[in-house]
Amino acid sequence: MTGPVSGPPSRVGDVIKTLPSRALNRATLARQMLLAREVATVPGAVERLGGLQAQEPRPPFLGLWSRLSEFRVEDLLAALHDRSVVRATAMRGTLHLMTAADYAAFRVPMQPVLDGGLRALGDRAQGLEREPVLATARDLLLERPRTFNEVRDLLQKAFPDVNDRALGFTVRMALPLVMVPTQDRWGFARSAEFTLCESWLGAPPADDPLPDALVLRYLAAFGPATAADAQAWSGLPALGEVLDRLRPRLRVFRDEQGRELFDLPDAPRPDAGAPAPARFLPEFDSLVLAHADRTRIIADAHRPALTTKNLRVRATFLWDGFAAGLWELERKRRTATLRLRPFAELPDAAVAELSAEGEDLMRFAEPAATEFAVEVAREP
Repeated sequence: MTGPVSGPPSRVGDVIKTLPSRALNRATLARQMLLAREVATVPGAVERLGGLQAQEPRPPFLGLWSRLSEFRVEDLLAALHDRSVVRATAMRGTLHLMTAADYAAFRVPMQPVLDGGLRALGDRAQGLEREPVLATARDLLLERPRTFNEVRDLLQKAFPDVNDRALGFTVRMALPLVMVPTQDRWGFARSAEFTLCESWLGAPPADDPLPDALVLRYLAAFGPATAADAQAWSGLPALGEVLDRLRPRLRVFRDEQGRELFDLPDAPRPDAGAPAPARFLPEFDSLVLAHADRTRIIADAHRPALTTKNLRVRATFLWDGFAAGLWELERKRRTATLRLRPFAELPDAAVAELSAEGEDLMRFAEPAATEFAVEVAREP
């Protein structure tokens, strides 16, 4: 089997090497553990993957199942409860699973993204004075973990003339908070409690505001990549300046459009012909969200199908390394059914491989099922 290997020098003579889309695809899949399932601890995998988007509790479990050998639900639950992995607001102002160490290191550099998100409040922020609200919220959360419904209700009593949603959203974006795991099947209650980072991890986040380490983590997980790609993943602006500062530590390539791509010197860059197995990605998977130019994973013509009107990111499946369609899983009584909606007609070999992988997925996600079916839509 072809494994990840270090790539060639970034320069050939005085010419910067160009990496075609298929080479970028294989490099990204190697870092995302999607060329082959790998042996790793859950915290080690979450760090290597640059975090896992976790708008809902279940998708990270499915994402790790697709990437790790012999992954069990209990493995991620244990990491959440021993506090080596946390679920918190981070990149792009969305919920992610991150290692405790990465969250502590990156929370302050991410604050400009979260502050920017507060602009969405518009007129609802009228009369809101940030510091008194945050001080009151800190006191409430130091008493004990609370759901955001509780936090909003208590803040509304303290600040009756301010919009309750504005109060809650300000706290969510401006205070370093983590969600408290429970014994629920996927680790969190439907209405989860939040607590302060310092209470959960024993210390506040590091106070270094520079995003350099965050950008290096991104390149390790999703490179080679442009400044625009790193900005799309993180939500931070002006990362070209950061990459210029880091340039002496990086290798530089170009894509087929001539754009500069930055990468870590020893990061895996497999041959473009390396085999890529069929894989299922859950809703909100970062692989389909982590670049401004996503053609290394999904064709531009198919991108609109990824997102629903209410901004839900649909689950996708990979064939030959690229997003080849959408999938949904349903269980009725003891029967689990996996429905595939390909973007184009699939070859017989793809259907066979996806069906085998899909049955394994159903056995993991729906252990109470005893019958399994895979349905493939014939019309894209």
